[in-house]
Amino acid sequence: MRTGMRLLTLAVAFAVFLVGGVVGFNLLTAGTGETAPATPGCKDEVIAAGSPIPSNVVTINVFNASARSGLANRAQLDLQKNGFRGGQIGNSESATKPRRVAILTNDPNDPRVALVASQFKDKVQYAAPDISVADGIVVVVGDEYRGVKTDATTSTTSDKDITVCVPVVPAVPAA
Repeated sequence: MRTGMRLLTLAVAFAVFLVGGVVGFNLLTAGTGETAPATPGCKDEVIAAGSPIPSNVVTINVFNASARSGLANRAQLDLQKNGFRGGQIGNSESATKPRRVAILTNDPNDPRVALVASQFKDKVQYAAPDISVADGIVVVVGDEYRGVKTDATTSTTSDKDITVCVPVVPAVPAA
Protein backbone atom coordinates (compact mmCIF):
# COMPACT_ATOMS: atom_id res chain seq x y z
CA MET A 1 0.00 0.00 0.00
CA ARG A 2 2.82 2.37 0.81
CA THR A 3 4.41 1.85 -2.58
CA GLY A 4 1.08 2.57 -4.30
CA MET A 5 0.68 5.89 -2.42
CA ARG A 6 4.22 6.91 -3.29
CA LEU A 7 3.62 6.22 -6.98
CA LEU A 8 0.29 8.10 -6.89
CA THR A 9 1.92 11.09 -5.14
CA LEU A 10 4.76 11.08 -7.66
CA ALA A 11 2.32 10.90 -10.59
CA VAL A 12 0.22 13.81 -9.23
CA ALA A 13 3.34 15.91 -8.59
CA PHE A 14 4.59 15.23 -12.13
CA ALA A 15 1.20 16.15 -13.61
CA VAL A 16 1.13 19.44 -11.65
CA PHE A 17 4.69 20.20 -12.81
CA LEU A 18 3.83 19.42 -16.43
CA VAL A 19 0.62 21.51 -16.46
CA GLY A 20 2.40 24.38 -14.69
CA GLY A 21 5.21 24.30 -17.22
CA VAL A 22 2.83 24.41 -20.19
CA VAL A 23 0.70 27.20 -18.70
CA GLY A 24 3.80 29.20 -17.72
CA PHE A 25 5.33 28.86 -21.16
CA ASN A 26 2.09 30.00 -22.81
CA LEU A 27 1.88 33.03 -20.51
CA LEU A 28 5.51 33.89 -21.14
CA THR A 29 5.23 33.77 -24.92
CA ALA A 30 1.73 35.20 -25.33
CA GLY A 31 1.36 38.69 -26.81
CA THR A 32 -0.73 41.42 -25.25
CA GLY A 33 -3.11 41.52 -28.18
CA GLU A 34 -2.16 45.15 -28.86
CA THR A 35 0.32 46.28 -31.46
CA ALA A 36 2.60 49.10 -30.44
CA PRO A 37 2.51 52.06 -32.81
CA ALA A 38 5.74 52.60 -34.70
CA THR A 39 7.56 55.73 -33.60
CA PRO A 40 10.59 57.24 -35.25
CA GLY A 41 13.81 57.23 -33.26
CA CYS A 42 14.33 60.90 -34.01
CA LYS A 43 12.86 63.82 -35.93
CA ASP A 44 14.67 66.36 -38.07
CA GLU A 45 15.01 69.80 -36.53
CA VAL A 46 16.80 72.85 -37.91
CA ILE A 47 19.27 74.67 -35.70
CA ALA A 48 19.47 78.23 -36.98
CA ALA A 49 22.75 80.04 -37.54
CA GLY A 50 23.89 81.68 -34.31
CA SER A 51 22.09 79.13 -32.13
CA PRO A 52 23.88 76.76 -29.77
CA ILE A 53 24.45 73.15 -30.80
CA PRO A 54 24.49 70.94 -27.69
CA SER A 55 26.39 67.66 -27.76
CA ASN A 56 23.18 65.67 -27.18
CA VAL A 57 22.03 66.26 -30.77
CA VAL A 58 25.28 64.98 -32.29
CA THR A 59 25.55 61.25 -33.00
CA ILE A 60 29.03 59.72 -32.85
CA ASN A 61 30.08 56.54 -34.69
CA VAL A 62 33.44 55.22 -33.47
CA PHE A 63 35.57 52.65 -35.26
CA ASN A 64 38.75 50.98 -34.02
CA ALA A 65 41.76 50.98 -36.38
CA SER A 66 44.13 49.79 -33.65
CA ALA A 67 45.24 46.42 -32.33
CA ARG A 68 43.81 47.37 -28.90
CA SER A 69 40.62 45.42 -28.23
CA GLY A 70 37.59 47.44 -27.13
CA LEU A 71 39.08 50.84 -27.93
CA ALA A 72 36.11 52.03 -30.02
CA ASN A 73 33.73 51.08 -27.21
CA ARG A 74 35.84 52.94 -24.62
CA ALA A 75 36.00 56.05 -26.83
CA GLN A 76 32.23 55.89 -27.46
CA LEU A 77 31.49 55.63 -23.72
CA ASP A 78 33.80 58.58 -22.97
CA LEU A 79 32.06 60.70 -25.62
CA GLN A 80 28.65 59.72 -24.25
CA LYS A 81 29.77 60.94 -20.81
CA ASN A 82 30.20 64.33 -22.50
CA GLY A 83 26.60 64.15 -23.74
CA PHE A 84 27.02 62.86 -27.28
CA ARG A 85 24.57 60.33 -28.71
CA GLY A 86 26.07 56.91 -29.32
CA GLY A 87 25.93 55.51 -32.82
CA GLN A 88 27.74 52.55 -34.34
CA ILE A 89 30.91 51.05 -32.90
CA GLY A 90 33.16 48.38 -34.33
CA ASN A 91 36.42 47.61 -36.04
CA SER A 92 37.36 50.04 -38.77
CA GLU A 93 37.13 49.05 -42.41
CA SER A 94 38.41 52.48 -43.46
CA ALA A 95 41.59 52.95 -45.45
CA THR A 96 42.39 55.72 -42.96
CA LYS A 97 44.70 54.34 -40.26
CA PRO A 98 45.38 57.19 -37.83
CA ARG A 99 48.11 56.98 -35.20
CA ARG A 100 45.76 58.62 -32.72
CA VAL A 101 42.36 59.86 -33.93
CA ALA A 102 40.73 60.81 -37.24
CA ILE A 103 37.34 62.18 -38.20
CA LEU A 104 36.01 61.11 -41.58
CA THR A 105 34.23 64.11 -43.09
CA ASN A 106 33.86 66.11 -46.27
CA ASP A 107 33.43 69.30 -44.21
CA PRO A 108 36.00 69.78 -41.41
CA ASN A 109 34.49 73.25 -40.80
CA ASP A 110 31.07 71.84 -39.83
CA PRO A 111 30.45 73.05 -36.25
CA ARG A 112 29.41 69.53 -35.19
CA VAL A 113 32.73 68.15 -36.45
CA ALA A 114 34.61 70.93 -34.66
CA LEU A 115 32.70 70.15 -31.44
CA VAL A 116 33.61 66.46 -31.67
CA ALA A 117 37.25 67.26 -32.53
CA SER A 118 37.53 69.48 -29.46
CA GLN A 119 36.79 66.48 -27.22
CA PHE A 120 40.04 64.62 -27.85
CA LYS A 121 43.39 65.00 -26.08
CA ASP A 122 45.08 64.29 -29.41
CA LYS A 123 45.34 66.41 -32.55
CA VAL A 124 42.63 65.22 -34.92
CA GLN A 125 43.42 64.14 -38.47
CA TYR A 126 40.70 64.67 -41.11
CA ALA A 127 40.04 62.35 -44.05
CA ALA A 128 37.36 61.78 -46.67
CA PRO A 129 34.65 59.37 -45.52
CA ASP A 130 34.95 55.82 -46.79
CA ILE A 131 32.72 54.12 -44.20
CA SER A 132 28.98 54.16 -44.75
CA VAL A 133 26.88 55.03 -41.68
CA ALA A 134 23.26 56.12 -41.41
CA ASP A 135 23.82 59.31 -39.44
CA GLY A 136 26.39 61.22 -37.43
CA ILE A 137 30.08 61.96 -37.22
CA VAL A 138 32.54 59.13 -37.95
CA VAL A 139 35.56 58.86 -35.64
CA VAL A 140 38.42 56.39 -36.20
CA VAL A 141 40.81 55.73 -33.31
CA GLY A 142 44.34 54.36 -33.68
CA ASP A 143 46.97 52.60 -31.57
CA GLU A 144 48.22 55.77 -29.87
CA TYR A 145 44.77 57.15 -29.00
CA ARG A 146 44.97 58.84 -25.58
CA GLY A 147 41.34 59.54 -24.73
CA VAL A 148 38.89 62.38 -24.25
CA LYS A 149 39.48 65.63 -22.36
CA THR A 150 37.65 65.78 -19.04
CA ASP A 151 37.05 69.53 -19.32
CA ALA A 152 36.01 69.70 -22.99
CA THR A 153 33.17 72.01 -24.00
CA THR A 154 29.87 70.26 -24.69
CA SER A 155 28.26 72.82 -26.99
CA THR A 156 29.19 75.17 -29.80
CA THR A 157 27.51 77.87 -31.83
CA SER A 158 26.33 77.17 -35.34
CA ASP A 159 27.57 79.51 -38.05
CA LYS A 160 24.98 78.18 -40.53
CA ASP A 161 21.59 76.50 -40.51
CA ILE A 162 22.06 72.82 -39.67
CA THR A 163 19.55 69.99 -39.69
CA VAL A 164 19.96 67.56 -36.80
CA CYS A 165 18.02 64.47 -35.81
CA VAL A 166 16.60 65.09 -32.33
CA PRO A 167 15.58 62.00 -30.31
CA VAL A 168 11.85 61.43 -29.93
CA VAL A 169 10.71 60.46 -26.46
CA PRO A 170 7.58 58.32 -26.82
CA ALA A 171 4.59 59.42 -24.78
CA VAL A 172 3.69 57.10 -21.93
CA PRO A 173 0.01 56.09 -22.21
CA ALA A 174 -2.16 56.98 -19.24
CA ALA A 175 -2.98 54.00 -17.09
